Formats: sequence, C-alpha cells, structure tokens
Amino acid sequence: MNLSGIIAVSGKPGLFNVVAQGNQSIIVESLLDKKRLAVHASNKISALEDISIYTYEEDVPLSKVYRSIYDKESGGQCVSHKASETELRAYLDEVLPGYDRERVYLSDIKKLFNWYNLLQTNDLLKLAEEEVQEEATAEEKPKKKAPAKDKVAPKVSAAPKASPKASASKAPAKKAPVQRKSS
Repeated sequence: MNLSGIIAVSGKPGLFNVVAQGNQSIIVESLLDKKRLAVHASNKISALEDISIYTYEEDVPLSKVYRSIYDKESGGQCVSHKASETELRAYLDEVLPGYDRERVYLSDIKKLFNWYNLLQTNDLLKLAEEEVQEEATAEEKPKKKAPAKDKVAPKVSAAPKASPKASASKAPAKKAPVQRKSS
C-alpha cells in the first residue's frame, strides 16, 4: 500500500491529500468533501506513511496493517469505527494479532478503521505495482540461478603525485641569503 502524500491534521476531521506546498503552509484537499485549504506549520500534521501500530514484538507500519485488512475484506469496507469496543478489538486482533492492548487505545483503533474506510471509498488503497509484481513472482516456481562468477579484486592504483603548485603552496618559499658588499 502506498500512503505517501496522505496526511491527518489534528483538529480537522478526516484525511487530506497533499496538493501543493506554499511558503509557510501546504495546500491540502479533504478526502471527505474535496475542499482545499491551507495548513500552516503551527498545525500538527501526521503523514500516514510514518504511523505505526504498537505490537509486543515490533511496531508495524500502517501500510502493512491496511494491507492485511485489504486482504481479509478482498478490497472492501472493514468494520465501522462506530462499532462496540469489543467488536473493534476483536477485529483488530484478527488483522494484527499481538498488538499491544495497553498502548493501543480505543480512539486509535477507531481512527485506524475510519481512515481505512475513507481511503477505500476514495479508491486510494490500490496495491503498488511492486507488490503485485512480487506476488506474481512468488507464485511462480523459483528458477535456478546460474552460479556466481568469481569476483576479481579491483586493482589499486598508486596515489597521484602532488602538483608543483600544491607542494609550493603548503610550505613557504625560502629566499636565498642576500650578501652585502662591505665598503
């Protein structure tokens, strides 16, 4: 899943698609009503590609969680964010087993599913071309690779000689002593 260019702005509902960048703000378009607005640097902005979910082993990026939901629902809508807490936690446990129940709050789970459904209705959850190609190659039988050729160590060339100007500039030039004639 490619979530680049999609952000959440604190204090504003929904998600936004980054359209352009101004001097001290960015221009975004709401995924809810398609209205454009300027978001200033004083607002807290979270890029979806940088968000991850706590688990007991390691943090899982949001794109992997959405990929799991996408596979489970065959590209359709997931559970509503307005469902009961037990339903939401059970669904998240199916999609992401081992998530940290103490550090992942109910409000986070609601945002997770609300954002997924919003992205799905706007048709932004398409698989990246690389992922589709990886799946296609994984389904095929692995082909035997030719043995690797012996690598030859690269030749090391001698260090280049310093130019006369460079050596002259490093040390001050010595002057020949001046002899005076006595009268």
